Amino acid sequence: MDSILQSLEGPVFSAIRPYITPYTSVLPPSVQEPLLNLLTPICYNNLIRDFDPASNPQCVQYAVSKAIGLGIVTLSTIVKVPQLIKLLSSQSSKGLSFLSYLLETTAFLCTLAYNFRSGNPFSTYGEIAMIAVQNVLISTLILQFSGRGGWGAVWVAVLAAAGYALFNEGIVSPDIMVYLQAVTIPLGLASKVPQIVEVARQKSTGQLSAFAVFNYLFGSLARVFTTLSEVNDPLILWGFVGGAALNAVLAAQMMYYWNSGKKGGKGPNTPSKKFYAGGKSPRPKGGPKKRS
Repeated sequence: MDSILQSLEGPVFSAIRPYITPYTSVLPPSVQEPLLNLLTPICYNNLIRDFDPASNPQCVQYAVSKAIGLGIVTLSTIVKVPQLIKLLSSQSSKGLSFLSYLLETTAFLCTLAYNFRSGNPFSTYGEIAMIAVQNVLISTLILQFSGRGGWGAVWVAVLAAAGYALFNEGIVSPDIMVYLQAVTIPLGLASKVPQIVEVARQKSTGQLSAFAVFNYLFGSLARVFTTLSEVNDPLILWGFVGGAALNAVLAAQMMYYWNSGKKGGKGPNTPSKKFYAGGKSPRPKGGPKKRS
């Protein structure tokens, strides 16, 4: 990145700097303060006020990471809305695994509490809160459409009690919180396995949303970058790396079984048809039956 920025300094940055800095150096407080809080004063002065990105490549990487993080958090507010719509319109939970959502939501709850209590920037984990809420809605609908609607209230009550305990240092100590965050790595990875197995067993993605699957994949890959740039925590990093790998498997299944449930596709229970030369099946032996 250093060499790229240096190569752009002469022909690009220095050429447009005189036209930009008269405006960026006098931004109103309503614009300046949020940017200062987002970028830190050093990077704000370097990237915005003085417009000199080539002199500090670390600030460029930091700004890109912030932009990606905010984009992920924003997109996460709707990432599973298509899945909710498919569930409500079909009134069927085919192809969806409740166990997968149970494990993922549990891992998200622990990770959310760990990041909040560690004081990490919200832009590095905010999507977890948004997706967790959507997961609760989806998992409750899965129970409803699979004939176990009575367990939905129990499921929500257990999550609420667990959340209260995890965010309360008087109940869950910081040492135990670190242990729980370590546990979320295999738990988060395991949450993908039931969904992968369900798709393979059905030989169809059923009501699984392609929008959610591919956004999960791109989001987890982007989170690897933002974690490396902003959070010095191997526990969080390896969780995103492992999640990205299994999200890639699920995305590959989505492409492989893309047409399995569409018109003209053969479902697992569709009887096979025989084809004969000339397009006609042979007449049964003995000729046509005579009318009595």
